[in-house]
Amino acid sequence: MATEPSESTQRNTLVVRKPCFGLPTGCPQCLSAYIFLKLSQVPFNLDYHPNYPDSDQIPYFEDGDSVTYNNEKEGIIECLKRNVGGDLDSEVSSLPDWIPTKVMATTWLADALEYELWVGCDGSSAYSIYYSDLPWPIGKVLFWKKAYWVKQKHGISEENVEVKEEEIYGRANSAYDALSTWLGEQNYLFENRPSSLDAIFLAHALVVLQALPESSILRTNFLEHANLVRYVQRCKTELIVAGTSASNDPYFHADPSSSASRGRSTSTLFQDGNDQVSCARVPWV
Repeated sequence: MATEPSESTQRNTLVVRKPCFGLPTGCPQCLSAYIFLKLSQVPFNLDYHPNYPDSDQIPYFEDGDSVTYNNEKEGIIECLKRNVGGDLDSEVSSLPDWIPTKVMATTWLADALEYELWVGCDGSSAYSIYYSDLPWPIGKVLFWKKAYWVKQKHGISEENVEVKEEEIYGRANSAYDALSTWLGEQNYLFENRPSSLDAIFLAHALVVLQALPESSILRTNFLEHANLVRYVQRCKTELIVAGTSASNDPYFHADPSSSASRGRSTSTLFQDGNDQVSCARVPWV
């Protein structure tokens, strides 16, 4: 949750997409920036941007007159490490497994979650995260546009969808296996200390566990790795749950929220709704 307003936090504001699914934000990129700042112990206010849901500038971080956008060349986390301070990676980025592990998290896992949100399931989760506050025709058009873009990005067609799906899920499960082995019983992924990789992976895992339906293949595969589940549950309790109304379910799977901020707000009361999501392939366009 955001810290109480103070002289330092008044200068720092992380602007994200709306809270839903019992999380401070349902957007994986926004959530990774949020967790990175929490792990870095950087004081900040949390604000919500209800407009332009397809903008690649969100999340962005306001530090006085300076603004760091998500679509900057290095990405928001790298820019935050440079501009805000608190480089979590200084002691681990030189380790031989650092780069391949981070690449695995930012490609295989990112691709799998993107596929599951927009193509693998019926799209209810993605719609709740990005478009549910827009008028129905506009939200649907933007959703179909994004789903089509994801299919084009991964070269998916009606003829090869099963092969592509097997590849995407297979790489993600290999990543889960590797991360599970690497983590063991440590508190964090590298050298038992927090890093930007923890922020990236925790954001991925929380969206998988809370935003995806129980029938999701990606969610099912993740739940087979008990130590990863414990790790995510512990970090969620430490970084998000304390002081909020987030779900206490052991697998912390919450129903999607139908509510959202209608403007810039620093509220940290996360609401769960009663909408149901199901897993069925998005029709081809």
